[in-house]
Amino acid sequence: MMCSTYPICSGVGNDSNSGPGATNTSDSNIPGIFDLDVGDTNWVITSSFIIFTMQTGFGMLESGCVSIKNEVNIMMKNVADVVLGGLTYWMFGFALSFGNGPCTTPFMGCGNFFVDPTVKDPLMGPMNAAFLFQLSFATTATTIVSGAMAERCNFKAYCIFSFLNTVVYCIPAGWAWGDHGFLNRLGYVDIAGSGPVHLIGGSSALASAMMLGPRLGRYDMGNEPLPLGSPVNAVMGLFVLWWGWLAFNSGSTYGVSGAKWHYAARAAVQTMMGSFGGGCVGLGYSMFLREGRLDIMDLINSILGSLVSITAGCFLYRSWEALLIGTVGAIIACISMPLIDKMRIDDPVGASSVHGAAAVWGVIAVGLFADNPEPLDTTSGRSGLFKGGGWYMVGVQTLGAFCLTTWGILSTCIILWIVNKIISIRMDPYDELIGADLTEHHIRHSQVGVSRAVSALRPIYHAIADIKDIQNVGSNPGMP
Repeated sequence: MMCSTYPICSGVGNDSNSGPGATNTSDSNIPGIFDLDVGDTNWVITSSFIIFTMQTGFGMLESGCVSIKNEVNIMMKNVADVVLGGLTYWMFGFALSFGNGPCTTPFMGCGNFFVDPTVKDPLMGPMNAAFLFQLSFATTATTIVSGAMAERCNFKAYCIFSFLNTVVYCIPAGWAWGDHGFLNRLGYVDIAGSGPVHLIGGSSALASAMMLGPRLGRYDMGNEPLPLGSPVNAVMGLFVLWWGWLAFNSGSTYGVSGAKWHYAARAAVQTMMGSFGGGCVGLGYSMFLREGRLDIMDLINSILGSLVSITAGCFLYRSWEALLIGTVGAIIACISMPLIDKMRIDDPVGASSVHGAAAVWGVIAVGLFADNPEPLDTTSGRSGLFKGGGWYMVGVQTLGAFCLTTWGILSTCIILWIVNKIISIRMDPYDELIGADLTEHHIRHSQVGVSRAVSALRPIYHAIADIKDIQNVGSNPGMP
């Protein structure tokens, strides 16, 4: 059970110079993650609530990208990510990221399992606020993977994977943000998670898509994307994610005391500037390649790629730099999506490109463009290469990108291999053909014609008797 083991003095939360995750100077016995005054706590908690709404955005985007026969299934996987991933983050995820017990190493935290400070603990408020904020990040990282596994992953196997997937995120989050983390000690900078959240999620998505293999018939007619099940849902998902991203980045100042509120405002502006650059790329890229026709996913993923790119250094850039970084991130996302399809890696939502490839650029861009955000110690007094800071930050950021990508791919492969030994991670081909909504959740869509498929498969498919009489969504079988 998590309880305070630090000597407490009246200086809690009074250090306005503490950056996100930095150790405070008002009382060196209190880790920086718990260095929150009342105003900072209010900012962190409010940001956490808004970040949590990004789950709605991911769900709408992913359900809009898949075929109608699987839209409920993908939403249920997002629910599972929050419930199961959130539970394991409370049990051990937060501890592995920010634990400071005697067994803590530069690779992994240890201690403070099962977060539950008592009412007599002077750090009860800061602990709960810090946990809630980090929980919102953890559930975001884990749900990125669900889109890459859409339409062919067994739901039961996915639930087991979701339960274990916390490990993929929480350990590298400690590397970057924990006081013990080896990347943090080297000077790695990532304000809001281009690396620990998005690059981990994107590399995990790539590994998952590779291990599952493509959907049935995905590349039979070439590499062109399949039709969207609900384009409106996909665009609405983009808007919800856009909204949540402002809290994601601005909230990562970890408060508004002292000089932090200046940088919180700057983070919001530069987040929008980056997305403007990405949106322009999406419009131009799509219309140029598609003879004047605007492809919805080109625009959506270019904007998301720009947001991923700006996240690592969201308040370290000038406006023109944010615009440039977002533009490059969008180009990377747009170019890498068809390349991944050419390798026959089926990623229905483009998570590997948007959250993976664009995130690599976002992490390295900090080493190129970062200002020293005085008086905060976010960069430990360093500046990027183009600001006269030399090559050190570029080297550390590149090392961080390499470590995070390697960890995301290898750890995901190991977990999926283990899960596959327990229950097959791939859906039965007949389930995949008919659709997971009907076979996994007994939901029949009126606009999806599966009657002939059900009849044709009756001699060989064991579950036909269970699904043939299911009524369409919205129908009332009691009505004459």
